[in-house]
Amino acid sequence: MEQKTRDILKKIRLIDIKTAKVVNSVLSGAYHSSYKGQGIEFDEVKEYSPGDDIRTIDWNVTARMNAPYSKRFKEERELLTMILFDASASNQFGSGSMQKGEVAAEIAAILAFSAIKNNDKVGLVIFSDQIEKYIPPDKGREHVLRVIREILFCNVQNKATDINCALDFLNKVQYKKTVTFLISDFFASDFASLLKISAAKHDITGIRIYDPLEKELQACGFLELEDAESGEKMLVNTNDPAFLKNYRRQAEAAAAAKAGIFKRTGSSFLNIDVSRDYISDLIVHYKKLSHQRR
Repeated sequence: MEQKTRDILKKIRLIDIKTAKVVNSVLSGAYHSSYKGQGIEFDEVKEYSPGDDIRTIDWNVTARMNAPYSKRFKEERELLTMILFDASASNQFGSGSMQKGEVAAEIAAILAFSAIKNNDKVGLVIFSDQIEKYIPPDKGREHVLRVIREILFCNVQNKATDINCALDFLNKVQYKKTVTFLISDFFASDFASLLKISAAKHDITGIRIYDPLEKELQACGFLELEDAESGEKMLVNTNDPAFLKNYRRQAEAAAAAKAGIFKRTGSSFLNIDVSRDYISDLIVHYKKLSHQRR
């Protein structure tokens, strides 16, 4: 038990170190400019200066002080950030050095640290085809480390994926608008209707995690493929050019369909290839998003 605890702490520490530099130097600025607060709130009254908007003059204070004073406002910055994390069996797949779930965990950590750096609250929903774990939004480094720990070592009870389950739970527990990151490989169907309802209330970004072998296979003879969630197996001949072409075409169509679902709701969508540098993909995405929302 002590060894397991040490291993858990070591892995959390490694993720902390790996993500800290990115958050501090690059991503938090893009995150901040992409997600505005819920409005503006009164900050203070100050003596009027040439160039101040005359509409901000506080006439009551001006009359009492016998000199012009104006109101200053600040952005109501605090947001609620929710991470919906798909922990179904298919996320345990990886053809390279990292499984999809490991990359997804690092991305969740980066987003969580970016949120608290901007003084936002962070909450977590871990799901499969049911809700596996819920951590209500809170602030602080210790809270984020707990979020990361739960993502890494949650004991998932089910293998399948149900996006509707996660979205429905989000809508029930969060009445206020949230910035929500839905991290999944999206091996699920029929969630378009509920995503539309959820996107009308929340600012949702879908982050699709995929392995390159799920997009394209190389010729290597006969290969047995197994669906991690259903257990279904299929023997295929990867030396057959027609099969490889059809496999690639179906994978591209499925990915495009998922992106289209998010686009139709006005939500953001990002594809992350676990074999690539996902940091640059995140930065490009949020800089683009920041530009669109100016």
